[in-house]
Amino acid sequence: MIPLKSYASDPANSRGRLHDEKRDVTRGPRDDFQRDRDRIIHCISFRRLRHKTQVFVAPDGDHYRVRLTHSLEVAQIGRTLARALGLNEDLTEALCLAHDIGHPPFGHAGEDALQEALTEFGGFDHNAQTIRTLTRLETPYPRWDGLNLTWETLEGLAKHNGPVDHPTWALAEANDAMDLHLQSWPSLEAQIAAIADDIAYDNHDIDDGIRAGLLTLDQLLELPFIAERWQAICDRFADVPQARLLPELIRDQIGLMVNDVLETTQARIDGLDVQSLQDVREAGQMIGGFSDAMAEKERMLKGFMYENLYHHPKQMAAAEEGKMMVGDLVKAYRDQPELMPESWVSVLPEIEPARTRHIADFLAGMTDRYARNRHGEIFGERHRVK
Repeated sequence: MIPLKSYASDPANSRGRLHDEKRDVTRGPRDDFQRDRDRIIHCISFRRLRHKTQVFVAPDGDHYRVRLTHSLEVAQIGRTLARALGLNEDLTEALCLAHDIGHPPFGHAGEDALQEALTEFGGFDHNAQTIRTLTRLETPYPRWDGLNLTWETLEGLAKHNGPVDHPTWALAEANDAMDLHLQSWPSLEAQIAAIADDIAYDNHDIDDGIRAGLLTLDQLLELPFIAERWQAICDRFADVPQARLLPELIRDQIGLMVNDVLETTQARIDGLDVQSLQDVREAGQMIGGFSDAMAEKERMLKGFMYENLYHHPKQMAAAEEGKMMVGDLVKAYRDQPELMPESWVSVLPEIEPARTRHIADFLAGMTDRYARNRHGEIFGERHRVK
């Protein structure tokens, strides 16, 4: 194992957990960040990701990525980056695995529906919902709510994209309970988790889009840097049918992005003379990330994907249907809260905004399949999944 760099997050120096964990049983060989990662893997919300949309609605195909497999791919890339940079792999992996736990069913369409439903109650944000889920809604322990994760994990989830100037109500609640220093820059582990997310979905969405027949290789080759990489692969495997080479293109693209992040991040560490974690937090900029040249290519790729895949008519129709179902369910549960399971009805707050936020918590935790089935039971069988 590569020794931790001086600017890495060290579990021995963790700022601790909200609740003191005095245990009568042995803690075993794991450190605090390993324990955080394992708590995330074992929690119910993580398991639900197997039936939540990534790009394609989760029940609609066995070979497409879902939130769970996406999170695993992000974690693989994040671990690779962290190890090569001398950062803490366990913290990075924990952040990668947990980063999408707050996503509602049907991806961003479901999030849009909840945002509209909660407009007068503070809105909805999947990132803040991740923290709310892990600190309040998961209840595996007898003496407190939440997974009781370390400050470093919660801080990384809160601001992996940079300082937060205007936290939503859910993030503000978590920050009040355990000051996450929202105005400072995040750890390098959090920054690496964020860029690993981009690398993963930039590339696996291409794979899924072509598999689904919504993208073609010819369309993709309109991007010059993709065309250049494709030609190099075809030259390297001149004796192999081109139909076998798409996975090689995806691997090459991931490798190029990973190597760019490693070179760029190390150059910024050296250029800014980063010696400590405090230096990272006070750097005044994100240190982990793409070079300017790769960032421009990545922006072009994202623009292409929005135009040709994410906004494809079939995708837009599926998103609209998902948004409609979530919106219908919000209204149904507000009008008739007894339609929710008794365990949720029994603790339903009497007053707003807590009442509608509680309903949103229930909805945000749903899988695509469960949301479709509940919508079918309430509004008719058309959306029920067998």
